[in-house]
Amino acid sequence: MTPPITFNHEAATAALAQILRQQGLKLATAESCTGGLIAAACTELAGSSDWFERGMVSYSNEAKTELLDVPEALITQHGAVSEPVARAMAEGALRHGRAQVSVAVTGVAGPSGGSAAKPVGTVWFGFSVHGQTHSEVQRFDGDRAAVRQATVAHALQRLLELLGAHSG
Repeated sequence: MTPPITFNHEAATAALAQILRQQGLKLATAESCTGGLIAAACTELAGSSDWFERGMVSYSNEAKTELLDVPEALITQHGAVSEPVARAMAEGALRHGRAQVSVAVTGVAGPSGGSAAKPVGTVWFGFSVHGQTHSEVQRFDGDRAAVRQATVAHALQRLLELLGAHSG
């Protein structure tokens, strides 16, 4: 059995730190399926308190509502793994902190919990950057660990792209 391919997030995190510092911004995370792995990747970098404001793990639907003000009706109507919930999580992360940039993830990491409409590996992302909320869905292959690592990698890379598109 070959070991799983893991994303080396050090370079992406260092680049993210540099952009956030240059722009005078702080980041907040709102995580469900990753359970805090994005925040952990960010805070592995020494000096991250300069640009990382907070991370919230909102694994249950109740936590999404209580910590991030995601309306229960959104979760009931669309499900926790959905575009409206990811967007609401990203916006809620900004309302509950002193950050100007946020990333939110909600997905089905597996091995169970998937459906025909939302198979294992489905992850919705919400990004609030420069006053705009962006969202997208990705489907990642692999086991639970692979899906979670791919989610962290995509979140960091997409943040870099969104911030870089507005820098300079």
